[in-house]
Amino acid sequence: MQAWQVHENGEPSEVMRLQDVERPAPRDGQVLLKVRAANINFPDALMCRGQYQVTPPLPFTPGVEICGETEDGRRVIANPALPHGGFAEYAVADAAALLPAPDALDDAEASALHIGYQTGWFGLHRRAHLEAGETLLVHAAAGGVGSAAVQLGKAAGATVIGVVGGADKAAVARELGCDVVVDRRSEDVVAAVKEATGGRGADVVYDPVGGQAYAQSTKVVAFEGRIVVVGFASGTIPSPGLNHALVKNYSILGLHWGLYNTKNPKLVQHCHEQLTALAARGAIKPLVSERVTLDDAAAAVQRVADGVTTGRVVVVPAQQDGAAA
Repeated sequence: MQAWQVHENGEPSEVMRLQDVERPAPRDGQVLLKVRAANINFPDALMCRGQYQVTPPLPFTPGVEICGETEDGRRVIANPALPHGGFAEYAVADAAALLPAPDALDDAEASALHIGYQTGWFGLHRRAHLEAGETLLVHAAAGGVGSAAVQLGKAAGATVIGVVGGADKAAVARELGCDVVVDRRSEDVVAAVKEATGGRGADVVYDPVGGQAYAQSTKVVAFEGRIVVVGFASGTIPSPGLNHALVKNYSILGLHWGLYNTKNPKLVQHCHEQLTALAARGAIKPLVSERVTLDDAAAAVQRVADGVTTGRVVVVPAQQDGAAA
């Protein structure tokens, strides 16, 4: 089969190589999956660079989120078991962690429902306890992680303010349903958010960016507001001023979704049931901006790494039943 492999750490476009390799052999408790679609996540780029908290042994195949097909024909969502990731024709995954792909979504959309939407659901509901009528501020609202939070916020009955970088991304954020869109490249984020909220600020801030975005969050979070720290796409990890949190009465909440897989896996299943129900009634639908072939995966991962994409970029391998390994 064909698979992208990383033999040394560096930028995705430089270190990912498309090669002919043997199909991965499932270990005890694992299953072999034919990859129907593989969603690109920012952690894929971080793993290529050797900067992610999970460091698979070299060589490895990146791709942490797929819609796959089991040998008995079931369509499932899975996180492949590294080093046999999803940017390949076949991958392996833990059988106990497979989730049924929602009928309401096609393969590419289903592949993008897992990590980003589960992170959003846990961050907004489990950690921040977002309530209907509250104001939610989402940084990088047109990106893969942010777009999921926007849709989940609207589904929860919140007023959503989306912060984006550039006119094209602002248009995407509006299409996603943001009530207010702030272009950080042409507007003062803090002033715009305060104006939109009558000076009150946002009850919940969803931050997958870090750096300057986090600094802005502390200035616009409302009394008894909650800042959900999801990631650091900016590359800068902020150092919170706890005296500031004390003075303004706001909470700083960390969210590492992967921990729920080991600490409380039943919650992951419950979350998936909630997401499936939301997808069935059209309240959420992953924004797939690009569908690329397996040949174009490395370039696509680089675009995600560079922050120039909107929504989700999904690799859809061209494969035939019975393809040779």
